[in-house]
Amino acid sequence: KSLETVPELAAIHREDPILRNLIDTARKVEGLSRHASTHAAGVVISKEPLANHVPLQRVSKGNAGEHGVMIQFAMEDVARIGLLKMDFLGLANLSILGKAIELIKEYRGITVDLHNMPLDDKKTYQLLASGETGGVFQLEGSGMRRYIRDLKPTVFNDITAMVALYRPGPMEHIPTFIRGKHGEEQVHYVHPVLAGILEETYGVIVYQEQVLFIVREFAGYSLGKADIFRKAMGKKNPEVMKKEKINFIEGAKKRGFTAELAEQVFALIEPFAGYAFNKAHAASYALIAYQTAYLKANYPVEYMTALLSVHAGVTEKITTAVSECRRLLIKVRPPDINRSQANFSIEKDERGVNSIRFGLTSIKNVGVGAIESIITERNKNGVFQSIEDLCRRCDLHNLNKRVMESLIKAGAFDELGARGTLLNSVNEILSLAQREQKSKDAGQSTMFDLWGAQVPVPVAKLNFTETEISVKEKLAWEKELMGVYLSEHPFSIFAEKIAEDNVMLCGQIEPEMSGQTVMVAGMVASVSHLMTKAQKPFIKATLEDLDGGIEIMVWSDVYTDAPDLWEEGNILLVEGRVTTRDEGVQLSVKKASRYEPGQVKQDKPSTVSKMANGNPVKYGVNNISAKNSANVSGSATNGGSPAAAGVSATVNGNHGSSSTAAGRFATVGSSATVNSAPVDPVSRYSVQISVTGTLDSEEDVQKLHRIIYTLKEFPGRDNVSLRIVNNGKTVNLKLPNVYTGYSQALKTRLIELVGDAGLKVEAV
Repeated sequence: KSLETVPELAAIHREDPILRNLIDTARKVEGLSRHASTHAAGVVISKEPLANHVPLQRVSKGNAGEHGVMIQFAMEDVARIGLLKMDFLGLANLSILGKAIELIKEYRGITVDLHNMPLDDKKTYQLLASGETGGVFQLEGSGMRRYIRDLKPTVFNDITAMVALYRPGPMEHIPTFIRGKHGEEQVHYVHPVLAGILEETYGVIVYQEQVLFIVREFAGYSLGKADIFRKAMGKKNPEVMKKEKINFIEGAKKRGFTAELAEQVFALIEPFAGYAFNKAHAASYALIAYQTAYLKANYPVEYMTALLSVHAGVTEKITTAVSECRRLLIKVRPPDINRSQANFSIEKDERGVNSIRFGLTSIKNVGVGAIESIITERNKNGVFQSIEDLCRRCDLHNLNKRVMESLIKAGAFDELGARGTLLNSVNEILSLAQREQKSKDAGQSTMFDLWGAQVPVPVAKLNFTETEISVKEKLAWEKELMGVYLSEHPFSIFAEKIAEDNVMLCGQIEPEMSGQTVMVAGMVASVSHLMTKAQKPFIKATLEDLDGGIEIMVWSDVYTDAPDLWEEGNILLVEGRVTTRDEGVQLSVKKASRYEPGQVKQDKPSTVSKMANGNPVKYGVNNISAKNSANVSGSATNGGSPAAAGVSATVNGNHGSSSTAAGRFATVGSSATVNSAPVDPVSRYSVQISVTGTLDSEEDVQKLHRIIYTLKEFPGRDNVSLRIVNNGKTVNLKLPNVYTGYSQALKTRLIELVGDAGLKVEAV
């Protein structure tokens, strides 16, 4: 089929005899069964030896081991002959919880008991209400995050219900459930009998048990018969449905209900019969969701370290987790041969702030066996002073050329030498290590050995040829080997310029903006080439920046105008229409070009209308995530960031106050109280913030992020400018795409970040 629809493949097949032979050979085996595989979690149980009932065979080597046994029937046939098949699922989140508890005990000396965890923790519910649930079991999808933020759960049953509702069928009733919880809609019952059954879920059928209770109350079924009725309805067989409906109506009439009412109730339960969770299942999932949220809210560094550790080697998971760490202002430090452990670990800086150190085995091609001796020697006798010192002290026979190159490219040896220089001398480094090891194995000693550690042992010096590598190449290595950019992001050189243009960041586009046209700048992170039903080429790609990423669709008309634009690593300016999907937002591209800072100049920021108590309210594009009519209390933690220490807020406000303001988990520190007054739509202020650069450029960038996030927590119409003093030079930046609502609460927060002298406010 591809030969017919993809011109490039057809051309290769026509012109290259070697590839033509390959493709023609592949066509002969296409569609044949490649192998027999085992079900990921299926176990068949019988009271007698299975060989009495089904044919067996050995499991393919590498699947479940040489001595594993599998049934030759498919799972449907196993059930058909009457054997019991159970699925025993492994859940990575349980490993994350276990690892996080270990880390909390190790680094804080606190024992967390999952079985006695308080189910009314304010920080946990504040985290859930903010929708900042990345890395939280069952609640991290963008669609679920939107709903959980609207729901603002306050009790455990809210989480249980949301887990059960967020699936095909019941999902369309989530808005009704949310409105019922907040008293925005009167709960209506078809009959008073339903009130006692559906009261806890605001009139919405959520659980299987509720279906059973309704059938029992209305038609007199036993619970066992009601469950058979529910299963039969779930199969959607028209003949079965007709029969069950007749039986249900007859049973309801015997209990004194009218046929019309019985039909109404039958129509009410019909959509849920095949989809509803049983409550125990939903509660079990909700408990794990709550436990993960609790640890993230109260022990964010330990939790994110555990998350990274469990998903080590899974590039997509690592990328997402590192992005979440950056949003939480938790610094993820690059791998370092003198500091990294085999897996991700927690490390304090000179100010006592916790950060996460990238693990050595999380680098592609690097296994435990290769670096075990290095870590053991370092822990025993101290850090390595040079690459020659490492060669002398460590047994590197398990560290081959490929592993060494990967460690160098990922930056693990940056403290011992430049990447390009070391990479150019890999053979010499390994040769020296082999010579040193052979000397040890042969029992050779020098006169220096007689003096023990009192005299430093001379080591042959390597003559390195200095080799420069480009920043682009260095970053490409990091992305390839670790899945993330750790030293810097390719987009970082554009980040300071983007504030001067009226351009959004990818992470700021939210579902509430659906239908709006926005301008976004970002780097093409991944590209998939696809074909429409009409056999026209189009692109599905990911655009990312320092703030996050977004999926973009580039349809044929836009793609064919400039196909060269859509290559990984290109920095683009994209204009597109926001659309929503089940798992998040997407951008349908209208125009695209290479991004040149300064190319977009507008006098006013783009605005989007939202409804606040029935009245449209305008927000600047970067404040689009703000909610209306907020009334939220709580506190949050960011893992001990000094710039936010001692800060938390209880925010009460309307007309643009952020529902996640005091508890926007990414940007708020520990705990204090602030009351945010509504922004007067007539009053206008000019807010100038002065920041003085330090020697720690990464900390400076994070401080700027904290300032921007704080400004966005107080949406309004007031102008903002930055005055940056660095190396004796002063740069004044107007932020046309950042607007805020100046208030006493915002003033308090900003002074804690920049001091009294760093804040200047003038009435316009």
